Amino acid sequence: MRVIGIDPGLRNMGWGIIDVSGSRLSHVANGVCKSDGAADLSDRLLSLYSQLTEVFASYQPDAAAVEQTFVNKDAVATLKLGQARGIALLVPAQAGLRVGEYLPNAVKKAVVGVGHADKKQIDHMVRLQLPGVKIAGADAADALAIAICHAHHCQSAGHLSRAIAKAGV
Repeated sequence: MRVIGIDPGLRNMGWGIIDVSGSRLSHVANGVCKSDGAADLSDRLLSLYSQLTEVFASYQPDAAAVEQTFVNKDAVATLKLGQARGIALLVPAQAGLRVGEYLPNAVKKAVVGVGHADKKQIDHMVRLQLPGVKIAGADAADALAIAICHAHHCQSAGHLSRAIAKAGV
């Protein structure tokens, strides 16, 4: 199974792709879709959409996951981030994929083991789980962490459904 994780952002939208085979994870690619902060919002969203669509066309993931956002004190920034998140949800949906959504603390807990890990800890643990990976930046590291979180979630869900079927429930 090929999983893409997406870390939504209006300026930098991180993406990371891993292959999952049983409990084995391997790095495929990662990067950051960037938009011009001086451009109109509509142009920025179109740019992010085009770049992310190209990633999907190139790597053809089987599953997708996006980090959920939380409301911060700046309502305008939260709204803009929500619009970028819409792109992060739209592109996988257009590819026919259901999208897993995870809170930042859930991603951190799945990858680092604690829900309040910092960026350096996330980067370090992603590198441990994907040996030899060259990470394109903090947003790409977060996206790879989201993909890893989704892979763990899918594996756990698969184990649960197999156990239920085996028990005849």
